[in-house]
Amino acid sequence: MEKRKLTVAVTGLNNTDNPGPGIPVVRGIRESQRLEARILGLAYENLEPGIYMPDMLDKAYMIPYPSSGTETYLDRIREIHEKDPIDLIIPNLDAELYTFMKAEKKLKELGIRTFLPTLAQFEERHKANLNEFGEKYGLKVPKSKTLTGYGDIRKIKDEFEFPLLVKGKFYDAYIAYNEEQIINHYNKISAKWGLPVIVQEFIKGTEVNVTALGDGEGETVAAVAMRKQFITDKGKAWSGITVSDKEMLRLTNDLIAKTKWRGAMELEMIKTNSGEYFMIEINPRIPAWVYLAVGAGQNIPEALVRLATGESVSPMTSYKVGKMFIRYSWDMLGDIEEFEQLSMFGEIEK
Repeated sequence: MEKRKLTVAVTGLNNTDNPGPGIPVVRGIRESQRLEARILGLAYENLEPGIYMPDMLDKAYMIPYPSSGTETYLDRIREIHEKDPIDLIIPNLDAELYTFMKAEKKLKELGIRTFLPTLAQFEERHKANLNEFGEKYGLKVPKSKTLTGYGDIRKIKDEFEFPLLVKGKFYDAYIAYNEEQIINHYNKISAKWGLPVIVQEFIKGTEVNVTALGDGEGETVAAVAMRKQFITDKGKAWSGITVSDKEMLRLTNDLIAKTKWRGAMELEMIKTNSGEYFMIEINPRIPAWVYLAVGAGQNIPEALVRLATGESVSPMTSYKVGKMFIRYSWDMLGDIEEFEQLSMFGEIEK
């Protein structure tokens, strides 16, 4: 089979203890038997480890943060596209997805494709809207409430039992055992991610996740279930194992069918000791542990590229159970010349 040649740009190269999905996405595309991709890394910081990892990127470019404004952001994408024509961009960070969804038509006019949820799909699954989302789609969700000021915090003890979770609108989740801890977490999260901050009922049980891909017409193209084995202090999976769980996959297929979800998603659930499933979060993107799905037999990054470029992709309905991943850290050596080139010129050839 002759491989299709194309250029794919990827964000989320921050492979630290709070890793982005960028490098796992690249690994999936690199391992494709159907695609021969030139990979461009789009980085927000010049010390994102993914920039310097060998055999991952063909070229790296610095881009401004989405907070710089949509036009400034798009101007830089256009500039890169003129030098290095891009067929597809896969954004991998929550904070940038809104910008890319708003700019989808402009990017398409340039010849750059994306494969993302609609704005309506993106908005309705926000953590702040999870109660309404659960009601609409028949999902059990923990009780939650948005906080926009200290006055809201004072009411919490009358509405929730401790412990409870305090979450940012994009990232971060902390357990609070009293009102003082809620205030501390609220200050930390709001300073970093802005308002609202979400308080959520703490559900006891096992944390399980599904990474999935919807075709936008209601079909589940891929879905792999995983149980977290080890969780960091940031709430990230440092180790996980694929599991056979028909109910988790049924919930996933049902949700994708009802929402007609377009693109990748991660469903975070708690399975209680009594066997109930509570949906605690829906992330509208590929998760950082997606390479486990690739290793288990469902190459979600490859499938997303194919769908984005107009191919028909048959649903993947099985995967290896008991496949495990373990993250680790190591010291990667590089040369100052690469760092200087990226800092001075905003790009680096790999």
